[in-house]
Amino acid sequence: MASILIKAATVVNENKQFVADILIKDGLIEKIAPQIDAQAATVINAEGLYLLPGAIDDQVHFREPGLTHKANIYTESRAAVTGGITSFMEMPNTVPNTLTQELLEDKYQIAAQTSLANYSFFMGASNNNLDEVLKTDGKNVCGIKVFMGSSTGNMLVDNPVTLEHLFAQAPMLIATHCEDEATIKHNLAHYRELMGDDIPVRLHPVIRSEEACYLSSSMAVALAKKHNTRLHILHISTEKETHLFDNSTPLKDKRITAEACIHHLWFSDKDYETKGNFIKWNPAVKTEHDRDGILQAVLDGRIDVIATDHAPHTIEEKSQPYLQAPSGGPLVQHALVAMLELYHHQKITLEQIAEKMAHNVAICFQIEKRGFIREGYFADMVLVDLNQPWQVNKNNILYKCGWSPFEGATFRSSVKHTIVSGNLAWSEGKFISDVSGKRMSFER
Repeated sequence: MASILIKAATVVNENKQFVADILIKDGLIEKIAPQIDAQAATVINAEGLYLLPGAIDDQVHFREPGLTHKANIYTESRAAVTGGITSFMEMPNTVPNTLTQELLEDKYQIAAQTSLANYSFFMGASNNNLDEVLKTDGKNVCGIKVFMGSSTGNMLVDNPVTLEHLFAQAPMLIATHCEDEATIKHNLAHYRELMGDDIPVRLHPVIRSEEACYLSSSMAVALAKKHNTRLHILHISTEKETHLFDNSTPLKDKRITAEACIHHLWFSDKDYETKGNFIKWNPAVKTEHDRDGILQAVLDGRIDVIATDHAPHTIEEKSQPYLQAPSGGPLVQHALVAMLELYHHQKITLEQIAEKMAHNVAICFQIEKRGFIREGYFADMVLVDLNQPWQVNKNNILYKCGWSPFEGATFRSSVKHTIVSGNLAWSEGKFISDVSGKRMSFER
């Protein structure tokens, strides 16, 4: 494995900024010092660039196996790396759903052959696979995914007895999608009665409402407190839900944690007018009040991590009428630069971006030797130029689906180099290595 010497980078790590050289050997960070004189196969002059730990995305849908007309591990991991995401955790609502240990291992085999980024995969829970779930090895699997509201793929867990058993017996972290199905069905029936099938997308956050989210999230929190479950609630979409979470306990000691996603920090219900189904997600993008409240909870520590919920669909699928168009959109290539744009707007600091997109994900999931720029840790890092603007357009979108909700947006920051497990994977607009991702392991 080639050695890399990074010279004169402004390192953003563990709530500090400092200028340093970094020496990488055999996949690991060997030395961090003000100046390093050493021979290396690759030398990167990083003067004026900012070095952040590679982002760890704890929620992506890369669609393989079974839905590869939308995306696959090869294409989406490459898009992630160009965006500074060096590690991902992928969800089980592929086809077939990842509901057995054999199907879970199949995904690891695909990633070992095709992923440019480091990887882990969630084991899926259903109403009737508890025995399989309990076989999951927490040392080499990121967590168990429970859909407490139906989304893409039919994996709804709505049996109260099953939920009790899952929360009582889960050997590791449970990550939940929380929306109350009965509330959503009631709201949808109401608008169908008024409008038939001609419901506009602007009503998506009214149908998949604040109440639907809060009912389900509060139920998950109650179950976790009852059973002392290690619970992680995904994609918080309402200000109201943020008050379910605590910021008085150090993250390493928390039993209940939460995630915010890029789209809920960026868009609001005002954007449905121009973006339509291309910002249709579950849970829905809601009001400016919700968006601002989620950011505030990120900043004050009630919400612990920032992720993408990257979930591509084809343009043709998204171009259907509201009721037929699937929910979800591609985000991994543009997540970090979107957060850096919020930094430019003085809404978040660089140190907080590193914390919420790397450090805290590593702490939350107990990831072994990743998420920090530390000697002896895996060299997962991204060098960014904060003053190299570019515009998102069809020619520079790398998702297999070929579109982005950010099309037409100009970002002030660019990803210059991405290093994955000690390999220079992306540099100055080109892929340098092909398959260099490693399976993540967990200190549990």
